[in-house]
Parts: sequence; structure tokens; C-alpha cells
Amino acid sequence: MRVVAGEFRGRRINAPLGKKTRPTTDKAREATFNALGSLGVVVGARVVDAFAGSGALGIEALSRGAEHCTFIERDREALEVLGENLETLGLTDRSTVVRGDAMTNIGLVRNASLVLADPPYEFMQWRQFLGEVACDLVVAESDRDMNLELPAITGWEVTRVKRYGRAYVSFLQRLA
Repeated sequence: MRVVAGEFRGRRINAPLGKKTRPTTDKAREATFNALGSLGVVVGARVVDAFAGSGALGIEALSRGAEHCTFIERDREALEVLGENLETLGLTDRSTVVRGDAMTNIGLVRNASLVLADPPYEFMQWRQFLGEVACDLVVAESDRDMNLELPAITGWEVTRVKRYGRAYVSFLQRLA
């Protein structure tokens, strides 16, 4: 897996072995960040990569000009790989790694402008998760179209959904 664009374009990112994490494909990351770039929300952003795994989403944000990324991950192996990736790319000074559950810790990050959420596919706690998010823009990767999930989630609207193989990437905007 490689960083798709920006300052670290082409640099290798390692992923944890096994099936505990499911890294976002290069194609999905490229399309997602091109869309975020067209919205003007990446450069200078304070980002949260929830359910971080290898950190590929947050690293892509940092490569494309985000100011800082908070990575939240609970799996020990994933945390080791994430730390190695940040160290290898020289991103430790622009990063904070929170060791723990994203559901518990997302509410502690109050200064973010963008949340990237790529939980395990069986994740069904979107209502609780979004209820804890402090910023107004969330990019959610799921195995289902968030338009089908959203009627049960008040206060948010889906502004964009794209499918990449089994993955759906949805942009969610907090309603005013």
C-alpha cells in the first residue's frame, strides 16, 4: 500500500497482518481525498482517523496538507504498525496516537475539523458514534450505503456516497 498523493506520494505504508484491519484501497483513498480537496477541507485541517488501523487515511490527509491528525486505534498490532508508519514518514510531530476504542475516545477530540471513520464492516453503532463527534464533517467507510442507515441518525445528512467494491464511502455533514 502506498500514499496516493501529496508530500509523501508513492511512499510505502505497511498494514497489519491478518484480517483484524481492512485498509482502504488506494483507489477509494484517492477518490475520497480528491473530493475532500475540491471541498477545500484538507489543507490546514485537524483530522481524526478513527479506527485507524495502519493509519492510511490520516497519513493521506497529512500528505495532502492537513496540519495534524489524531489516530485512534485499540489493536496492539495495528498500533505497532501505525507507529512505524508515522516514524518512517517523519510524521510523529504532526500526529497524536490515542490507544483505545474509537467509540470511547472520539468525544475527547474537540478541535478536529474532519473525522475519517473506517470501522470494521460489521459496525452498527453509527448513531452513537456520530453523537460523540464534535466536528461537522465525517467521511464514513462502511459495507452499506449510509443513506440506508441515516433515517435512524438525526442531525446528519449524507452529501455524497460512492461505492468501491464492497466498500461505500459516505460524506456526512452535520445539519445546522
